[in-house]
Amino acid sequence: MLRIGIDLGGTKTEGIVMDEAGRILLRERLPTPQADGYDAILQNIYTLVRDLERKTGQACHVGIGTPGAISARTGCLKNSNTVCLNGKPVKADLEKILGRPVRIANDANCFALSEALDGAGKGYDTVFGVILGTGVGGGIVFHGKLHEGPQHIAGEWGHNVLEADGPPCYCGKRGCVETFLSGPGLVLDWRRHGGDDTLAAKDIAALAEQGNSRAEAVMQRYFYRFGKALSVVINILDPDAIVLGGGMSNIAGLYTHGRERVARHVFNDELRTRILPHVHGDSSGVRGAAQLWAAQET
Repeated sequence: MLRIGIDLGGTKTEGIVMDEAGRILLRERLPTPQADGYDAILQNIYTLVRDLERKTGQACHVGIGTPGAISARTGCLKNSNTVCLNGKPVKADLEKILGRPVRIANDANCFALSEALDGAGKGYDTVFGVILGTGVGGGIVFHGKLHEGPQHIAGEWGHNVLEADGPPCYCGKRGCVETFLSGPGLVLDWRRHGGDDTLAAKDIAALAEQGNSRAEAVMQRYFYRFGKALSVVINILDPDAIVLGGGMSNIAGLYTHGRERVARHVFNDELRTRILPHVHGDSSGVRGAAQLWAAQET
């Protein structure tokens, strides 16, 4: 049976149709009507599914990746940066609108699943998928199965406290991993140390490559924090492979300098975990959403 994957983002909602071999047959994208509220976002998803099924000529399984996760206590969405979705019975309402069961998972979990099944993590037993972008998230896949945990927070390393006196985080704590390793976190560190407030994270990384001393210092702190934070995950999970995604994963130094910093903090005499760049790029999330059905059927 064909599967539809929906990636619900803050600015766009993307849908694909995937066959059993993992080939993407169709792709469509609509702006996310975040300003119009909850009902408009659900209607947007319905429109995408309807249009994709009309073009394929058949009903499909539907999987959805979303910021946040379904609360095991209430059945409503929690922790979403599309705040109008929080506290809402997203899964139940979509199943009612679409007239069928759906699968929903956190977008970082979808990324991890996609890369574990047929991406950079293919062939590895335990894969930790990492999102380094506007935020910092993660997902865990064991033997091709997504592990969400009883609280649906497995892999959320971005909200471990890295430095207790660090910047405030939207979650209510200070110094979370996300406040340092996200793109905005890198920019904040740059500005706090006298950097030009017009530069984006990629510009700072490029300046460091060109030998700018202030940018080099910022990146050295970034790699140090990356190593310290990720080593905690490795000491607990001991994954075979870690796959990096999100805009910050394009920083080449993560796979050399960053890896060296990880190795210094891991509780072992060597680092055997592979740290790999993603294969599917921006398609990982939507592919993983479509693969939620395949991963849970087997």
